[in-house]
Amino acid sequence: MLFDEIMEQRYELAVSRLAGIAKELNEASGEKKSMDAFFKEAVSFAISLDEVKKIAYGGKLKAMSIEELAELNENIYMNIADGNYEHSFTNPEYAGSRFEADYAQDNVSDAAKIFSSLITLLYSNITNVFAGEYAQLTCAFELLIEVYGIVYEPEDEDVMLKAVKNCMYYFAYDYAGEYMEDNAALSLDEENNHIVGIVNESSPSDLRYLYYYGEYIGENELGIARHLASLPEDKIKDMAATYVEGYIEGFNYAGIDLKTKKTVNIRYNIGFERIVKEAIKMFDENGLKPVAYFSSKDFRKASPRKIGVVSSSPDNQFDYDHRYDLTYFMNKPLLDRYIVCTRLAYEKYSQKATVYAGPACIEVFGEKPFVPKQKKYAISPDAKAMKLLTSYNQERSLLLDEFINLSTTSFTIIAYPIPEIGEDFKEIFDETVRINTLDKELYRNIQERLIEELNKGVGAKIKGMNGNATDIYVAFASLDDPATQTVFENCLADVNIPVGEVFTSPKLKGTSGVLNASRVYLNELEYKNLTVTFEDGMIKDYNCTNFDDEERCKKYIEENVLFGHPSLPMGEFAIGTNTAAYVMARKYNIADKLPILIAEKTGPHFAVGDTCYSMSEENRVYNPDGKEIIAKDNEVSILRKTDIEKAYFNCHTDITIPYDELGFIDVIHEDGSTVRLIDNGRFVLAGTEKLNDELDKL
Repeated sequence: MLFDEIMEQRYELAVSRLAGIAKELNEASGEKKSMDAFFKEAVSFAISLDEVKKIAYGGKLKAMSIEELAELNENIYMNIADGNYEHSFTNPEYAGSRFEADYAQDNVSDAAKIFSSLITLLYSNITNVFAGEYAQLTCAFELLIEVYGIVYEPEDEDVMLKAVKNCMYYFAYDYAGEYMEDNAALSLDEENNHIVGIVNESSPSDLRYLYYYGEYIGENELGIARHLASLPEDKIKDMAATYVEGYIEGFNYAGIDLKTKKTVNIRYNIGFERIVKEAIKMFDENGLKPVAYFSSKDFRKASPRKIGVVSSSPDNQFDYDHRYDLTYFMNKPLLDRYIVCTRLAYEKYSQKATVYAGPACIEVFGEKPFVPKQKKYAISPDAKAMKLLTSYNQERSLLLDEFINLSTTSFTIIAYPIPEIGEDFKEIFDETVRINTLDKELYRNIQERLIEELNKGVGAKIKGMNGNATDIYVAFASLDDPATQTVFENCLADVNIPVGEVFTSPKLKGTSGVLNASRVYLNELEYKNLTVTFEDGMIKDYNCTNFDDEERCKKYIEENVLFGHPSLPMGEFAIGTNTAAYVMARKYNIADKLPILIAEKTGPHFAVGDTCYSMSEENRVYNPDGKEIIAKDNEVSILRKTDIEKAYFNCHTDITIPYDELGFIDVIHEDGSTVRLIDNGRFVLAGTEKLNDELDKL
């Protein structure tokens, strides 16, 4: 959105009006106590953003000391950090408790949802201020002023709430085009990138750059930056090379010509700039320029997933409470407009889209496990809203594929710990570096042995132990030519670092039974005693023991694992072989903190949702031994050829059973005979016993 002379005038008028509102609130009679309090918080925060703008716009930011920058960052996030979220109107529960005194009970829920969502929208503009992108901030200020005018009109509260909700709806509707265009530019255009500029100018000897993003900066960001600053240059280059080479190998492995691509989307947690800076140089040597964007740029939060450039959250509950804000104002016309505007944006950047290579991600782990509270007044989509959102996500995914052609892109993901993991952080960091660079040739040979045996079977039986109730049969695709084809992929450390799994897209018919995980973290959320029942490859039932109320448990899974779908297929069955990662988890007692990227390598895992080959099924993929992987579709994904809207779910969630809960995995042959691969958590197939060497360290 262009911040031109007219927009600048609008901005100045908005700031002037906000100052006037602040004065009016100080002189208020107190008739609307809860609303006075809300607008005092919202307007005060808006004015503080203008103060930051004056600093950033005036070029004063880089003249500030690190202590001054830290204080500035602390002040920006003070309402939602350090426990203050519990007493802020950004918290729908707190907002509801305040509105209960002034509004009819039937209206309290609407008021809490609407107004906590409104003030949260202001927070999504923090990074815009630091990036010099003031147009969206101007529009947000104008929205706040317009809502203020509605609230203080002498109207019936039902009429007022409806008017405010309509106001916010049309804000989302009217500015969808500008937002989608901004989003496309940030995703695809390498010529205008604020984030890349920060990385390239960063120095390990001067950590002030951390505060130039505008994201929340806590001990994790400072700690990882300090740790990386202490490492020798050759170690930094080695880590950057592992990251970049994995990305390049992904293209080579998939047979995709990287020379036709010009941009790579770098995603990382703030604090990793020293590695990213080296990686940018290496990407450039391969003809790729970086693009980057903030995860907080979401127009209205509509997904629990974090993507892009991120930092630790000032309060995880804040993120959780607002992840579905969009659904409260959503209807089909709005989502249809989003799709139309996205199409127009990608048409404008169509040439950039064709040369986009895909994301290269550095993820982190070690944050204290987060168990969300279920808030009465937080926006939680009903079945109709989830169906709309699911449909929108499917349409958007197909649209992106139309312009970007996802089958010609690749990716890589690597993960490192952050200081919050505990006092053993440095040791865990070094061990993670080792795990990320394990001997690929050793694993290649062992995994080929596993695949050799798996390819002889029609399915596998997996049984839990030590209280794990897993008892499931997974059916395999059939081979027409075993000499040249394979059902399982030999996954080495390319797109998915570290090394350590063999996987397939199961045949759905016949895949049935119970999958159980005593404790697992999926998309940063904890699940206790998660149980999923499959029938012919589709989820038939699910539950957990997170809450006393069974319906709350089911709702929790429905929203965060099924993402509103009534059912999902088993999109992947894999056997993790990275016993070194498993031992690290047990040695340092961090199993509950491992990211799925590593956790999935520490035992068999089962993914619900799309296959690993989603939207790339036509690419011919081969294992290192030259055999072509033929199990890329299942009975649902193959519908892409006849009814593509029914083929994809736009989600893929891995559920892992650790070795110490794994009784056995048997390969089942067509004649009913079996061969055991793992027994009592240890590899027993001839040629795979080397994997037990790490387990012997426990």
